[in-house]
Amino acid sequence: MGTGFGARAGAAVLAVLFWLGLAVAGLAQQQLSGLARLDPARSTLLDDARGAEIVLGISQPVPFRAYLLDDPPRLVADFREVDFGRARPDAPAGDGLIRDIRWGGFRPGWSRLVAELTGPVRLDAAVEETGETPRIVLRLSPAKPEDFNARVGAPASALWDLPQPVDGGPPHLRQDGSAPLRVVLDPGHGGIDPGAEFGALDEAVLTLTFARELKEMMTRAGMQVTLTRDEDVFVSLEARVTKARALGADLFLSLHADALPEGQATGATIYLLNDTSGDRASQRLAERHDRADLLAGVDLTGQDDSIASILMDMARSETQPRSERLGRALAASIKGAGLGMHRHAIQHADFAVLKSPDIPSALLELGFLSSPRDRENLLDPEWRTQMARAILTGVEVWASADAAEARLLRQ
Repeated sequence: MGTGFGARAGAAVLAVLFWLGLAVAGLAQQQLSGLARLDPARSTLLDDARGAEIVLGISQPVPFRAYLLDDPPRLVADFREVDFGRARPDAPAGDGLIRDIRWGGFRPGWSRLVAELTGPVRLDAAVEETGETPRIVLRLSPAKPEDFNARVGAPASALWDLPQPVDGGPPHLRQDGSAPLRVVLDPGHGGIDPGAEFGALDEAVLTLTFARELKEMMTRAGMQVTLTRDEDVFVSLEARVTKARALGADLFLSLHADALPEGQATGATIYLLNDTSGDRASQRLAERHDRADLLAGVDLTGQDDSIASILMDMARSETQPRSERLGRALAASIKGAGLGMHRHAIQHADFAVLKSPDIPSALLELGFLSSPRDRENLLDPEWRTQMARAILTGVEVWASADAAEARLLRQ
């Protein structure tokens, strides 16, 4: 955070912005609308093992709600709408009730904050003062696990509930070259979840920049290309895959630029689905990528059932070999262009965005922010153009062979 956010009162005071609260009686009568802006000078957080007091100074009152989720314990706050600007919280000290915080735009017109907690808590008080200097005051205290669990869950409300997933319609027929290839490009992270960070660079912005450039090149080549996000906003992992299925995508390509410690990764890497991968680096990357939903408060635990899982596995038995061929085509094209790749160019991991049962999918790490050479490449427009051209060539080679196989299967 920048200076002026609030004075530190010993080690217990963290210079962190924190937006939480419960709907306050009477807010609906105040015609609250428009954009509320954060006032850092009036916002503080006092946090230690005994409890936390959060004060959020805002330019005008806003409707908002807060609720708890578990596994791990976290508190989610939704707002309509708070402008947090480019401010980001300092890392919490870790000796209080708050382990980690993310905030930002969640979807158009809505903002969200998620705080991972060090243990079970109780929301003791939530007050919004609506005078000349509006502010929200919230108090948390430690709680027994049984008390916390009894309060977990998002409240049902017509005002707040998210829309249901779109109807994907009938299964999309496999592409056979008779129509333009429909490609969904998925710039990783965004909004509340910036992804990997190195200094002023963050993964969400880098991948969006590259995705826009790649989309333009693919469109000129005659493909129909859609981005899962076209601005710096959060999109849940489920929504990314749902969007691809609703569009009848022939191909789903997720773009990332992550970071791994100790110089473990450099160069482009192609990841394909394998939910039994034992590689430690792949497991860590899967945890980092899929953590996006966790930090945004989305909890899809228990959404699958055994029958649905069996049906999806059957569909993947036909789709996965096509994804494998896609990975090989991309790797061959990138290497052929003389662009650097990881020593293990094709790897496997349990990435959530690769689990669409009927769309060939791959996740491409363009490079790693933990690698100085990769950072230089990602910032170089010429390198990005070469990489985009190599990806386009790989997709064209794959699509031609895939279409020929489809035509043979239909005969």
